[in-house]
Amino acid sequence: MAIKDMNTPADLPTRRKFVWGLGIVSAFAALGSLTGKSLFGKRKSALSKNANKKQTVTMLTQDGRLVTVDEHFLTANRRKVTNAELQDWIKK
Repeated sequence: MAIKDMNTPADLPTRRKFVWGLGIVSAFAALGSLTGKSLFGKRKSALSKNANKKQTVTMLTQDGRLVTVDEHFLTANRRKVTNAELQDWIKK
């Protein structure tokens, strides 16, 4: 009898309204994510951030300091350094 008393007909309309409201909100969220538009504010695109910012690379100097260098100063033929080469190159 306790289970039957919990599901009263008066509770059903509010539950239905809640479920429908939740469904509508999730539909708008799904639609917004598919179109790429935000519901609560403007989203800055990643391309506009990178277009204004210069491309820099962090490099290690021979005395062991990290410095940032603009990419246009580097040559096109890059390769990774092996651990042995790096250990021989750093001055201690």
